[in-house]
Amino acid sequence: MKISGLQKLTLLDFPGKVACTVFTPGCNLRCPFCHNASLVFSCADEIGEERVLAFLNKRVGILDGMCVTGGEPLLQKDIAAFLRKVKALGYQIKLDTNGTFPDRLQPLLEEQLVDYVAMDIKAAPDNYNNATGVVTDMEKIRRSVELLKTSGVAHEFRTTTVKGIHTAADFTAIAQWLQGEENYYIQQYKIADDMIGAPFESFTKEELDAFAETVKQTVKNVGVRGE
Repeated sequence: MKISGLQKLTLLDFPGKVACTVFTPGCNLRCPFCHNASLVFSCADEIGEERVLAFLNKRVGILDGMCVTGGEPLLQKDIAAFLRKVKALGYQIKLDTNGTFPDRLQPLLEEQLVDYVAMDIKAAPDNYNNATGVVTDMEKIRRSVELLKTSGVAHEFRTTTVKGIHTAADFTAIAQWLQGEENYYIQQYKIADDMIGAPFESFTKEELDAFAETVKQTVKNVGVRGE
């Protein structure tokens, strides 16, 4: 599997776990507020899975798990084979995904190759193309949501909020879409050095809290990150 980066320690990316994070190259979306442009447009295998596996072998008993993020990890056709090797070392695995590859997500869930999944909900369904920067197959997004809902695998949904793309109406629609779900997080947009598009504006704390209150009507645990 192609791997472009390795963060050797994170206490934040995998809830409740001491973990490392691997970054895969490439993404099929072009979200204008993305802060990982160099990964999105790359196809380089700069680290290599053997190096990562050697690192993980040395950290057995020290790290609890590994996060796989991108880019979009499910672009990697051989991700399942890599995750099996990581599982064989005794690690728990968290996957970040944009939800556009349900046919690749489903076998990972069924084989129990992932222990936690964080899926981006980019916007309300009728606003998705504005948020992703491309024409998005919403049937695939909806299928990924349903797969997670019924998987029995711990998961969360999350939305990075951006002025000029999102409005209060997005969160009314998202609340209806995710009705009955356990975990949803609203993430504050922040300007970074590696952006795809020109900088946007962030919502205020009060605005983010108002969006969260809307979703709390139908989702059990709703949080705001990055305030």
